[in-house]
Order: sequence, then structure tokens, then C-alpha cells
Amino acid sequence: MHKAVLPQNVQHRSMLYRTLLNHGAVFASIGDSAIAAHFGRDDEARAARQLGISDLSPLPRTGFKSKNTVAWLEKQGVAIPERPNRSTVQNDGSLVARLSNDEHVILASLGGSGLPARLDEAWQIDTSRMCYRMPRAHSYTWLAVTGEHSGTMFSKVCGVDLRLHKFPLGEIAQTSLARINALIIRADMGSTAAFYVLADSASAEFLWMCLIDAMQEFTGIPVGVDALRTLV
Repeated sequence: MHKAVLPQNVQHRSMLYRTLLNHGAVFASIGDSAIAAHFGRDDEARAARQLGISDLSPLPRTGFKSKNTVAWLEKQGVAIPERPNRSTVQNDGSLVARLSNDEHVILASLGGSGLPARLDEAWQIDTSRMCYRMPRAHSYTWLAVTGEHSGTMFSKVCGVDLRLHKFPLGEIAQTSLARINALIIRADMGSTAAFYVLADSASAEFLWMCLIDAMQEFTGIPVGVDALRTLV
């Protein structure tokens, strides 16, 4: 992380940056983006262990699809989940989510690890036959919901049972969340339960509003990426 920045002054920013500013977010630069580092509260790390929500949309992500994708990713040194709807954490902390036999999404670590960028740079259409790049940086909003109440909270807005004893670490649900098509990935941070939520960026503000409303029963609050990093 670098010094505090205004999201309006960087090249890339989240669709949610105005909403986050209204919550009191302080932003920091990560690459050419601005991410909500904290919200000026002393209790953010504790809140993240109970129930917190964070916008990770400024972090790098990418995707690849078609029948040669597994072979190509393995050639790049990527550990592939054993079946669809599973995810695997890589050595650098990034995460690979297998959505089908042939489609994979790659998410950077909380520090913005370079795996998505490395794979994007390595991929060439003329040498990566039947493996097509599916850019995700601007099409997906990426949220993290963390804490011991997270799985139970989702029952208010999702038909899939995401309670921690029912939805294991690494599992993926491709489902409707607050009537929005979404990917939900169980991606714990240290000993703290955590879920990544990926959804259409055009629905970002509506999804954020729905999740914030569902969290009220459990006194959940927005937290910055700095609080999440204390969990790992």
C-alpha cells in the first residue's frame, strides 16, 4: 500500500467508490487503482471477525475459458481445482476458481499478487489454442464478506445454504444473490470465515445495499482491506 489517495485521482476505481466515500472510506493506492483501506474505526479488525463487508473490486482478476484451458494453466504453473465449483489457493495467496470443466477465474491476493497479470501477459491467441482469455477486471464487482455470522447472514438474501458447517472451504455456489446472478466462494482468511462474492459490476450498488441491509441484524459494518489483512 502507498499513501492515501482520492479515488477520483487514479486511473481505475471501483463502481462503489462514491458509496464507500459516503461510509467514510479512506483510500490507498494499489497499482494504478484506489482501494478502500479503512473507514477510520478502531474496531474494524474485530468487526471483520464478526461480520464485515469489504470492496475488493480494485484488485486484479482475470479469466480463461475453452477446452485447452486446464492444460494451458497447468503449463503456467497454476494449481487447478479437482472439479468444477471448487477453488484452490495458490502459493502467492491468489485464488483460482473453477466454474466448469473449461472455465476458470483467477483472483489476486489481498496484496494484489501478480498472478492475474502474469497470466494475461503470458497468454497469446496464436499460441494458446482453444484457451481464450476472459477479462474480468471491469465486468465483475468483487466483494468480501467475513466473520462468524457471514454464512448465516446470507440466508436472508440467498437460497443456497451457506452456513459454515454446510458450505465447506473452497466451495463455489453459482447462484442468485438478492436476485442477482453471482459467484460465491468460501475463501477463509486465517481462522476467520470469509466469502468472496463476484457479480455484474452494473449491479454493484444494489448488491452492496442489499448486503448492508441483511447485515444489520448482526451489526455488520463495512471494513477496509487493512482489516482483512490482519486476518490472514
